[in-house]
Amino acid sequence: MILLDHNIPRDEALRLRRWRIRTAQVGFQIGRPEWQDQEEILRFLHSRRRTTFFTRDLGFFQPRLCHERYCLVVVAGSVVNTAADIRDFLHHPRFRRTAERLGIVVKIFPDKILWRDRKGARANIIVRDR
Repeated sequence: MILLDHNIPRDEALRLRRWRIRTAQVGFQIGRPEWQDQEEILRFLHSRRRTTFFTRDLGFFQPRLCHERYCLVVVAGSVVNTAADIRDFLHHPRFRRTAERLGIVVKIFPDKILWRDRKGARANIIVRDR
């Protein structure tokens, strides 16, 4: 499941659907709009399996939040490029398969992708071709 936080603009979510990337968004298809607390979202993610959660909240990029059931992705680029950043991430060879994404936290910048695994000490960088 690809889950978008409520802070992903609605028009960007619609762009993803036009590109045939099936998503659900917090406050619209899943949960309630008042799910703004990190703890409520994490509780939901713990109850699911194989979920990739996209947010613009920088507070989610913490190694302690890594869990084998989900992947947390923070989109740190321009708001108007959110959908393109998400699509590029999902099509990147390193992250294409759900199994390869589970258990990591990721931060997407316009020019690179940074991620940490469950051990937290390891930071990896991929320079993006844009």
